[in-house]
Amino acid sequence: MIIVDVTNLIIGRFATKIAKMALNGEEVRIVNSQKCVITGDKKMVFAKYKRKIDMGKPEKGPFVPKQPDRLLKRMIRGMLPHKTSRGREALSRIKCFKGIPVELNGKETISIESASMDKSNSDKYVLLESICKHLGAKL
Repeated sequence: MIIVDVTNLIIGRFATKIAKMALNGEEVRIVNSQKCVITGDKKMVFAKYKRKIDMGKPEKGPFVPKQPDRLLKRMIRGMLPHKTSRGREALSRIKCFKGIPVELNGKETISIESASMDKSNSDKYVLLESICKHLGAKL
């Protein structure tokens, strides 16, 4: 089992690596999911996710999660072939958590260096936590 701490990591960059690990059969646990980052202008990022929420109706969908751990898992699902059995099994190997749960506390975590904000040359970024608050999540 691999435990990944995603604090200050860019979502698209680390999500591809996690999706590949899950497809290869690894059990992946993601901690501190609310502290990961989306690069881009704050207004544009907020508008993109607000448009996704406003697109459907509450009864019919599309159903977009508002909690950071669920939204992150949904983003990773987009990088997997989730309509096939192989993709569904890979998605079931991934678990996302807000903060660090008790059963994973004290265990060794890894961080994906190639996805770090230090490697990015962008000054514009938004935390996933602030996007979820903007969408109406009660954190």
